[in-house]
Amino acid sequence: MPPSNPATGPSPSDLISQRIAELGGWRGATLGRMRQLILAAEPGIVEAWKWATPVWSCGGILCTGEAYKDKVKLTFAKGAALADPARLFNASLEGHTRRALDLREGETVDPAAFQALVRAAVALNRAGKAKAPAPPKA
Repeated sequence: MPPSNPATGPSPSDLISQRIAELGGWRGATLGRMRQLILAAEPGIVEAWKWATPVWSCGGILCTGEAYKDKVKLTFAKGAALADPARLFNASLEGHTRRALDLREGETVDPAAFQALVRAAVALNRAGKAKAPAPPKA
């Protein structure tokens, strides 16, 4: 997809919609569903198109949405600093900053738990803090 030029080209939201349509099938449906959950989680979330990828921000980057052959990946920029009581993160768990949620065909996510994670990412961005929580004691 060509880069977005707000003055002459499609908006980032249009580019994301195009990407979802191009993907089609379960990957398009999954990315579209997750997009709806992200946008409904908190007022003020903005869509962008960076690195040929959908990006959602509010006070800073919240997450990106990428599609691969076997999964849709939602990578939270400051995921390591977020509490994840529903244990949605299942990828990039060893990283010191990011965490990701990989969704494969047929998998679903609890909408309320996912939106709580998005809201926590918004709150973290607004607070301007990105400290990782202390590791659990064994």
